[in-house]
Amino acid sequence: MIRILQRHRAAAHLGVALLAAPIATSGLVGARNAQAAAPASINSPLADGSFASIVSTDKPAVVTITTVLKAENASSDGAMPFGGASPFDQQFRDFFGERQMPQPRSEKAQALGSGFVLTSDGYIVTNNHVIDKASTIKVTLDDGTELPARLIGADPKSDLAVLKIESDKPLATIGWGQSDKLRAGDPILAIGNPFGIGTTVTAGIVSARGRDLHSGPYDDFIQIDAPINHGNSGGPLVGLDGKVVGINTAIYSPNGGSVGVGFAIPSDQAQTVVAKLMKDGSIEHGFIGVQIQPVTSDIADAIGLSKPAGALVARVDDGTPAAAAGIHSGDVITALGGKPVASPRELSRMVADLTPGEKEGLTVWRDGATKDLSVVIGNNDDGGQVVADAGGKSGKAEQRVPTIGVQLGDLTADMRESLGLPKDEKGAIVEGVNPDKPAADAGLQPGDVILSVNQKPVGSASEAKTAVADAGKAGRKAVLLLVQRQDEQTFVTVPFAAG
Repeated sequence: MIRILQRHRAAAHLGVALLAAPIATSGLVGARNAQAAAPASINSPLADGSFASIVSTDKPAVVTITTVLKAENASSDGAMPFGGASPFDQQFRDFFGERQMPQPRSEKAQALGSGFVLTSDGYIVTNNHVIDKASTIKVTLDDGTELPARLIGADPKSDLAVLKIESDKPLATIGWGQSDKLRAGDPILAIGNPFGIGTTVTAGIVSARGRDLHSGPYDDFIQIDAPINHGNSGGPLVGLDGKVVGINTAIYSPNGGSVGVGFAIPSDQAQTVVAKLMKDGSIEHGFIGVQIQPVTSDIADAIGLSKPAGALVARVDDGTPAAAAGIHSGDVITALGGKPVASPRELSRMVADLTPGEKEGLTVWRDGATKDLSVVIGNNDDGGQVVADAGGKSGKAEQRVPTIGVQLGDLTADMRESLGLPKDEKGAIVEGVNPDKPAADAGLQPGDVILSVNQKPVGSASEAKTAVADAGKAGRKAVLLLVQRQDEQTFVTVPFAAG
């Protein structure tokens, strides 16, 4: 069975690599160390058919990271991030590079990965899963020098960490590149220490952008076909200018080795997180407190949006910044801080990058018009998720109209009790679904409760039926329903059946 190598750290794994880039006096990104300055020919490394000029410049800045895990994590079960009983743990053992030498359960385990030197005074970037729960961390430079390292800061949500080593001489570094300019088909190099055999360089192309592995709330991976294996995690992905465009993090593999499908964290995303970790030692992700889902073409048509873009709010949690700002269920968030929002995932990343306490403008689409709001960003560590994916299901649901296929009834006290609903819950309960009609295709089920139709709350079956009929009379191609099933709320669209 094919498995995805998640971003989270498996205890005692051998799959990490890291790259470095210099930091400017501003604390973000600086000029390349003179010792590591790229030769002029690096701009055309393929002129002689070789990547050697890039490798000779960048390789000295790539390091191997060895960790000793805390005693309580040394056992096979205790080392697993899910406690040892989850099927995901075997996935980590198989594909995240767990590499433990046979040893008594009482002894500590070692893990091996990669990283890169970011500044000449010894700041190093790697994945969080490389150093998570380590009791000691050792860095081995390209020339074989071994130095103890201390953890400056780590962020599990983005799977990034910063280490610091002390050296009696300036260190070679790698500078940040611009991942946003990468296109599918662009050539790249991956550098790291696969399987602990030593620093290795592999070449390939960018296979795709914006991959979501469902391993964290801010997934936006670069997919590459350059071979990476256990030990490459945390290592640099570099472009033809020799600068870091990504941090190698995961593989997709049926056998634990490279099959040409690897994933890297984009440098433009990593650079911001790393700068905050270097400055403060920790990072606070922004939080607003909404459950969101994609805006499909059917949803856009149902609510009068000109195009399927933005993030549809399925639920607003009580007592959150979103509730205080006046965001409503059914709103489509189209812009934040003056920047357009293309998708729920983009909104998650935008909010996560904001500093708690900041006040930001927010634009929503509501009742056929745009509305400007203001939200004070909260702290994700206190509030849970920045935004939660409501499932993204886009369906089709209707009421007792003959061409739709849903039978609706009023909620009774007994129904509310049996479904675990609040005593004052209002809406229309789905009593039956015609398997040959759009509602069945939409996934509606008996027991679902319709809370609103086309963003208008409904308190009874008759109100829901009337609202659906009005949508059809108005020429809408579909109707948008807010449906509650158990503890989850999600929007589904139901196109009107022909005839």
